[in-house]
Amino acid sequence: MISVQNISKTFKLYRKPSERLKEILFRQCRHKKFDAVKDLSFMVPSGKTLGLIGENGAGKSTVLKLLTGVLIPDTGTVHISGKITGLLELGTGFNHEFSGIDNIIHNATYLGLSRPEINRKLDQIIAFTELGDFIHEPLKTYSSGMIMRLAFSVAIHAEPQAFVVDEALSVGDAYFQQKCMQKIREFKAGGGSIVFVSHDMNAVKVLCDEAILLDHGTAIAYGEPETIINAYNRHIARRSISDDDVRAGPSLNGYGSRQVLIESVTLKDEHQNETKILISGKPADIVITLKGQASMEDLTLGIVIRDRFGQDVYGTNSHYLKKKINVQQGRTMDIVYSFDQFNLGPGKYSITAAIHTGASHVDQCVHWVDGCAVFETVLGDEPFFAGLIRLTPKLHVNGG
Repeated sequence: MISVQNISKTFKLYRKPSERLKEILFRQCRHKKFDAVKDLSFMVPSGKTLGLIGENGAGKSTVLKLLTGVLIPDTGTVHISGKITGLLELGTGFNHEFSGIDNIIHNATYLGLSRPEINRKLDQIIAFTELGDFIHEPLKTYSSGMIMRLAFSVAIHAEPQAFVVDEALSVGDAYFQQKCMQKIREFKAGGGSIVFVSHDMNAVKVLCDEAILLDHGTAIAYGEPETIINAYNRHIARRSISDDDVRAGPSLNGYGSRQVLIESVTLKDEHQNETKILISGKPADIVITLKGQASMEDLTLGIVIRDRFGQDVYGTNSHYLKKKINVQQGRTMDIVYSFDQFNLGPGKYSITAAIHTGASHVDQCVHWVDGCAVFETVLGDEPFFAGLIRLTPKLHVNGG
């Protein structure tokens, strides 16, 4: 279990190193205070995962350093039931002149393992890294992905009760990332507590039981991952428009500057009938009705389809499809995403739609609506398949 109560951390920022000396000699304040973390509290029970999300500089990495003892909080308390390990900055605690094996021994010692314990686990750690003969080479010859393999393997095999993961995991290749995720799930199933920091919102949704949205060191939202990720998107939208404009539109619950509104989102089947049930593999349309509160040119309309777990299954927008959208004040218009084959697997889904400028809503969010339509995909008379995506293979049996 991880328990954090009212922790704060403030750094002194100096324009140049000499200012620090002048402050000591002349007893004059020559620094600015930077509050990296302010009065933060949370608890991660055994077998649970907490996600920390937020923009760069929000305080996520500082929180992890406070948890692992790299930094000491100015106020508040951190309580960990047992040993805590994890991945912070890539290669923290490693010596790049030493070989992989030497770094395993030294790093495991720092994490509190005795030499007999290290000897007992050494083969397991090496095998998990899959570094082959590179394990005998100095770390300075390693790529960032290879260093991540080594760091993760040592940390997860140190038998911690709590584990923290920063963005360092993202430098690995897809295969090893999947291997790490599986190991993290096993650790969680065994009763371990995890704090997970990532800009990969799907990973947060999949791994985390709860999440915190941080802004300038302060928790501004705390709850279920999908709710907090939606709050994060809304928080980003605030940067491009005034607070008064970040409010719901009259037709659908959403937020944005509201110069153009998403009036409705409907689905049509292959016969152009409105429906909430689509047949996998058949044609389908997603029809989005817009209304101009003001005239705007060169807008972008995007959609994201999410499954019942809130994971993004598919997303695109008119910017990437090279279609310009111009809306006139007082007029309504329909934008249609037409699919010749709607190849989603059986299940329940929701649609998020957004009007903005540029490639993403970071530039200017006009109207963003989460869950503006829900639907279900079912199988028709095509062969049965499992999963999220319907593929159409041809089976060849050679010989016999």
